[in-house]
Amino acid sequence: MSGSLDLKTLEAAATWYVQLNDGELSEARIRAWQVWMQSGPQNAAAWARVEKLQQQWALIPRRAALSSLGAASTQRRDVLKILGLLLATGACSWLAVEQLPYRPMLAQQRTGLGERRSLQLEDGSQLQLNADTALDIRFDAEQRLIQLWRGEILIETARDPARRPFIVDTGEGRVRALGTRFSVRQLAGRTRVGVLQAAVQVCANRHPDRVVRLEAGQQVSFDRDAVHDIHLLPAGSTAWVQGMLSVDNWRLGDFIEELDRYRPGVVRCAPGVQNLNISGAFRLDDTQTVLDNLSKTLPVKVRYLTRYWASIEPA
Repeated sequence: MSGSLDLKTLEAAATWYVQLNDGELSEARIRAWQVWMQSGPQNAAAWARVEKLQQQWALIPRRAALSSLGAASTQRRDVLKILGLLLATGACSWLAVEQLPYRPMLAQQRTGLGERRSLQLEDGSQLQLNADTALDIRFDAEQRLIQLWRGEILIETARDPARRPFIVDTGEGRVRALGTRFSVRQLAGRTRVGVLQAAVQVCANRHPDRVVRLEAGQQVSFDRDAVHDIHLLPAGSTAWVQGMLSVDNWRLGDFIEELDRYRPGVVRCAPGVQNLNISGAFRLDDTQTVLDNLSKTLPVKVRYLTRYWASIEPA
């Protein structure tokens, strides 16, 4: 089963992963995890598979952030998801991942952690994919459709002689281009759209008749039920295209969560430093230097549990 690893050992590795990401990383828990991992070659091999899975697919929840209410059931679901992926990567059975978000795994176009890609579509439109993005391209005689399953894209639409609409569908609704350059990001339970040139129309899945027009320099988020208030598009919102992360007075917790998209493994931020503020422009191709320099400007330290597991903590 899954190579030479038994189900019990794989489940234990998945459980440790979730527990180490529940927002409360104590010294006692770290020591207990280390004892488990060092207690036998099977345990070490199972943990290595978890880390490899994280690096390749980025499908494991990096921070469970479990609340006290319903924490046990939420944690158990996360463990089962990870266990299913471990079984699938061991070529056990496709049935093991039936209940997982498999569509991004099967998407026509995908990028991994830290990977960015440029595409020219058949109509001449330009498409930029940010890290950890998955999408399908469906062009036919009636429309030009991008189905965004995960991640973030920047689109510059080309003029279409057949006058087919250019549409981006997400889990929450639809974005229709009006001869434009715009970005779309699929977030947890919501979609964020920013317009750099011309305009777009957006609508939520449950109210397709309530269309909101978004002009250049504006940004909006929407969920399945509604399109929310329009805001100014932040400067540097598409700096990732140039390999940069530009932030202005961000919470450190939000910054680390964003940086985590571009780095293999896990970076977590302790609750005691999450509300510190950070500004600047940071190179996405050198996240190690970004982490190393945090202690030079903020009262924090970076502690490494393993090569791919870093924790930002109070200095």
